[in-house]
Amino acid sequence: MDLVESYAQDLRFARKSFTRALLGLVLLAVVAFPWVAPDYMVFIATLVALYSIGVMGQNILIGYTGQISFGQAGFLAIGAFAFGHLRIWGAPFLLALVGAGTVAALAGILVGFPSLRLKGPYLAIATLGFGVAVYQIFVNWEVLSGGRSGLAIAKLKPMLGLSPVRYEYYVYVLLLAGFTLATYNLVSSYVGRAFVAIRDADIAAEVNGVNLTRYKLLSFAISSFYTGVHGALYAQVLGHIEPQIFNILESITLFVAVIIGGVASIEGSILGALFVILVPKVFSNFREMVPVVYGVTILLVLIFEPLGLFGRWLKTRLYFQLWPFR
Repeated sequence: MDLVESYAQDLRFARKSFTRALLGLVLLAVVAFPWVAPDYMVFIATLVALYSIGVMGQNILIGYTGQISFGQAGFLAIGAFAFGHLRIWGAPFLLALVGAGTVAALAGILVGFPSLRLKGPYLAIATLGFGVAVYQIFVNWEVLSGGRSGLAIAKLKPMLGLSPVRYEYYVYVLLLAGFTLATYNLVSSYVGRAFVAIRDADIAAEVNGVNLTRYKLLSFAISSFYTGVHGALYAQVLGHIEPQIFNILESITLFVAVIIGGVASIEGSILGALFVILVPKVFSNFREMVPVVYGVTILLVLIFEPLGLFGRWLKTRLYFQLWPFR
């Protein structure tokens, strides 16, 4: 009985009273933020929320399963244009969102088949080729992308008397909360442990009964679903999409967010999304500096803090917990 209770406690989202209190303060700040911040900052926070979902999906694939992919821009494009067409056909927002994620997940299963034979840089090159191929398809097939004019997507209609910016912010934050809880449950389940076993030693995992084909394809499908939803939410917040938006730089941006935020870390996914959104804003007058900042930061993280920003947060929290006996 004690073992069952301790295991259930171990799976709790917030196990300590201090953690629960801190989480409550964070939730209060999230709710109050759009009422005290200017609209442009609320819009940036909305971008952070939608990017966090995509980075979580990338982290499931890279951090937890150990499958390197540079084809995320392709899944973003698939999710965005599938969402755009569904909205044009009259589908409700949530139904179009699920449809976009499902289409991206099906594409992820197809792309996942090479992962059964390829590893490391070879898999990365294969997925990169997929991203480039999807980009070319949307550029050249006007029936899919809307041609030079792209696709126009109707904005969400505000409810509860909220302004459009605030309403969109709350919708995206609620979606991020849902995906965060789902990801916590996933990585704590048998499926999540199978992903980690494949990452650490796939041969040993197979010997112990883990079906490599099933779980590698499942990892690609789940990751692609998250990325497809990211693309759909990005299309919704922009209100207009073109194929040029989903180039290889988007794949690199998601990869940078995973490495800097923290590999195999859900909180790190949010911190990584915050980083890749804020850096271009800070260097808006010096856009050529953004890749330099990304590159230098990745080097610093790999050398001094392999666990990323979340690892630095853990060490800082531990320091203050032990202070002044450190």
